[in-house]
Parts: sequence; structure tokens; C-alpha cells
Amino acid sequence: MMQVVTTRCRWGAGMIMLVWLLLSGAAQAQDAPPKRELRGVWIASVANIDWPSRPGLTADQQRNEYRRMLDRQQRTGINAVFVQVRPAADAFYRSGLEPWSKWLMGQQGKDPGYDPLPFLIDEAHKRGMEFHAWFNPYRASQDTLTRRLAATHAYRQHPEWFLRYGGKLLFNPGLPEVRQRITEVILDVVRRYDIDGVHFDDYFYPYPEAGQTLHDEAAFAQFNPDHLTLADWRRQNVNLLIEGLNREIHATKRWVKFGISPFGVWMNRSAHPEGSDTRAGQPTYANLYADTRLWLQKGWIDYIVPQLYWSSNFRLAPYPVLVEWWSRNHFGRHLYIGQAPYRMLENTRGDTTWRNPRELMRQIRLNRNYPTEVSGSVFFSSKSLLANPLHVTDSLQQNAFRYPALVPAMPWLDAVPPRPAQQLVLVRTPPAVTLTWQPGPTAADGDDARYFVVYRFAEGETPSPDDPRHILALVPRTAYAPTLIDTTALAGLEYAYYVTAVDRLHNESAPVHVVTRKGEVVVAQAPQPVSPTVPTLPTPVPPTPQPATDVKVKTKTEAGTIKKKTKLKKRRKGFFGRLFGG
Repeated sequence: MMQVVTTRCRWGAGMIMLVWLLLSGAAQAQDAPPKRELRGVWIASVANIDWPSRPGLTADQQRNEYRRMLDRQQRTGINAVFVQVRPAADAFYRSGLEPWSKWLMGQQGKDPGYDPLPFLIDEAHKRGMEFHAWFNPYRASQDTLTRRLAATHAYRQHPEWFLRYGGKLLFNPGLPEVRQRITEVILDVVRRYDIDGVHFDDYFYPYPEAGQTLHDEAAFAQFNPDHLTLADWRRQNVNLLIEGLNREIHATKRWVKFGISPFGVWMNRSAHPEGSDTRAGQPTYANLYADTRLWLQKGWIDYIVPQLYWSSNFRLAPYPVLVEWWSRNHFGRHLYIGQAPYRMLENTRGDTTWRNPRELMRQIRLNRNYPTEVSGSVFFSSKSLLANPLHVTDSLQQNAFRYPALVPAMPWLDAVPPRPAQQLVLVRTPPAVTLTWQPGPTAADGDDARYFVVYRFAEGETPSPDDPRHILALVPRTAYAPTLIDTTALAGLEYAYYVTAVDRLHNESAPVHVVTRKGEVVVAQAPQPVSPTVPTLPTPVPPTPQPATDVKVKTKTEAGTIKKKTKLKKRRKGFFGRLFGG
């Protein structure tokens, strides 16, 4: 039997939450892995780094490659993908504004015969992964050979919008028309596709190159009413884009996140009192004119992923120094760390610590030493992670990411949990336990459950709601009643199963629960009735739910005759019932 705690006091919502927090603290103290942690991977399309593997593949080949990639990343423990859909003023989706990317079919503007983006999104969602659409805002071409650009490329209509620098064609960030065009392109994707986030990487103004000058003098003279210095004016141009995009994205779809992955050093302390104790050569504030710290202070972005691609022992920018700095400077927005498994594939002499197979795992353990500040990691890139450098992917799968994790919630976007699941039905027929349930009605903010979390507690286990070692599965919502078949339940052992509903911004509902015993059918029901406006989904499980009772069915065979004895018994609210309000 499970050990339960009895009490005579009345448990209100406040007491339930207090116990929840106390138990969460106990789980932390016992070194439980994090229940909430973003585990992301970048999937780069530029130059066919990750997907598709080469231009010119058929639609089926492209789809099969992507499915295999996501399957392997899912086994690793990844719960979010950051897919590059606009690498250079082109599109990996059907667009009326920009041409098809040349990295799809080998020629810019050539139609692949289908729209890849709905497929890319759906496959991620099927696997319980968030999908962040990754845009490069200012890069227009990887070279300056404009004759190769498609007729629908923006350069063909507005060559005055562009600058040449470092052998590339770039949008001029100082032009209001450019900011308007970039915003229009991104909002087009936000409106038409079911993405979870809009994502930028580190390319704003170009990285400085020796002996080259960025010739934006005309825009500086024409569009500088505040008479700012050149550096401040450039920063203002990027600020205007970021602030405006934040406003427009959330006005279009309030649940779509906006995040940025900058170069890992904002400023060195030697040049700015608020900077980090580093000696980086290309800080974002001074060299790329991207004031990422300001964007966090102003709440213009929902998350930041600084690219900390250095080892713990790298003298100019040590990983621990930068994690500590960002932990103090993310201003309540989510901080994920950009991790570099690709460095473990390099034969570098500048940062030899990457030859140590334990370095990346050491970095992840350090991240978790900031449990309220660092909310996860994103790995560059998918191809590198799948290569399993120095067996680090094995270590993730078997250790750091062994247990599932929910993506952290963003209360400034949505703090309303979905309605609990209903009509939870359990059937134990050795060798398996089958659970089915119905989604609850729509929540007050209009959100439905996106997926469900199934927890399992065995007899004698100490309950801890935030310990992911008790999570049996994350079950996506489908057109049919959600179903989970547990084949790992041991015969003769009692279990309690809890099911919670989670919305697309990962707010988690109160649970419903059911307890099983050997040879029994148990029926449980969610606290509130099903709304008449919500259709009931088909349930493949035969027992009919009954309110607030346990139903025991015993079967005995005598001389070819089957006799059944049914016993109705009132459920007693044990510790779990009071804790979760069920």
C-alpha cells in the first residue's frame, strides 16, 4: 500500500500550493533533475548545415530526413527546435514576399512542390517539441553576385536598401523602409503558421572586418533627427526593430514568443562598468550595435540565448564567468545558454579543454546550479549533436536528459492554467495498465490543453510533484481521447496515476488521479463537469465512468458459468487528493 498522511484540517488552495512548494523544495534538496528545462537544438538551413542535407532533394527525401532527425533528437531529450526558415532574405515556406531559398532546390526561387513549413511545425509538435522559426533579419545574400538573385528578391525592387560588406549583401538597418519590410516578412509567418516562437541569432550589424568600412553615411545623415553619434544611432536602429517586433508579434498572437541568441559577451568590464570580467574581441553592444541587455530590461524579448561557446578554462571569456554574469542580467526574462557540441569536433589549439569529454556535461551541471536563473540550453547544431562527439549525446540521453522536462512557463505572456482533464479511466489487465481520459473544457482565457503529463507513484514512494522521475509520459492532444498504455507496471504493486493538462505556454492544471490494484477496474472523474459546449471525444475503453466512486469487478468461473460481483465503494481522499485538490 502507498504511505499516505492523514489530517483533519481543511485544505484550501493556499495550503495545497504551500505543500506543493515544500515538496518541490524537498525534491530539489534530493538532487532531483529539473522538472522544467528548455532543451533546444538549432537546425540550420543556410549552406545546408543541418537540413536539408543538400539542395535538390525530392519532397519525400526532405521530409524523411527531417523526421529521422527529430526522432533522434527526441531520444536525446530535446523538447524545442529552432529551425532556420529565412537564412538570407529567402524562404523555406511559401511566401508572397520573398523567393524560395536556394538551399532547398539549388536555385533561388525554384518551387520545391510543397510548403515545407506546416510539415516542419507539425512533426515537431507531434513529438512534444516547441517550434521556433529562426530568421536572419539583415542578411540578404551570402555573396554579392546579384545576378543570381531571384526576380522576387527584395534587391530587385529596392537596390537602395542594401549595403555591401565582408563579401555579403546586407539590408541597411538605418532605413525605416527596411525595418518595415523585415517586420512585414516576420508577421506574415506569425499570422499564417502555427509557430511557437520568433527567433533571431547573433547577426545584426556585421562583425567588423579589418580594412573594411560600412558605408551607411547617407542614411546616418538623413534619418538621425536626435543627432546621435554614429554608434548610438546604429544601436537605436536595431532597438527600433526589436521594440516594434515585440509589440507587433504579441499583438498578432499573444502566445508567440520572441527571443534572440546574441554573441555571448555584451560588454567587457574594462570598457563598461556593467560588463562581464572578460576580454572578448567582438562584444555585441560596441561592435554589433545590439544592446541585448537593454532589450531584457525593457521586456522587449521573452528569452535570450547567449552563445557561450567557450570552455570553462578559456582565459578571455571563461564559461563560468559568463553564466554568472547573465544570471544577474536577464531581468526576469528566460535565460537559456547557447551550448557548443560542435567545438568537441574541432581540432582546436586555442581552447583545448574541449578535448575533455566531460566539459559539456560540466557546463550543464553549472547551469543547474542557477535553478531560478538559467532555464535551459540550446545546442549548436543538430548535426553536431547527432554526431555524438566524445559520446556527449549518449551522456545527455542517459544522464542529464534521462527524464522528461516541461518547457518553463512565461507568466508575463500567460499565467492561466488549462482546465483539468476529465473522466480518467484506468483498466489494469496484465501485463499493462491502460489510462484514458477526456480533455477539460476551454479555460477562461480561451486556451485548451496542448498536451498532458502522466505521473506515476508506486507504493512506498515519497510524493514530490516537481520531480520528473515520476513523469511516466507526455501525451499530446489528438482528435481522439488521450490514451496511455503503461507496460512497465509491476504485477502485485499498487500505483497512483496523476494526469495534468498543459497549455501551449506550458501552464499546468491541477491533476486528476486514480489508484489501481491487481485485477481491478477503477474509474475516476475530474472535479468539474464537462461543459455542454465542448464535444466529447471517442473513448476506446469499455467501462462507463461513474462519478466519485471506485468500481471493483471480480470475475469467477464455475462449471462453465461466469459470475460477476460488482462493488461500489466511496473513494477516500488521501494525501494526494488533498494536495492536488482532487
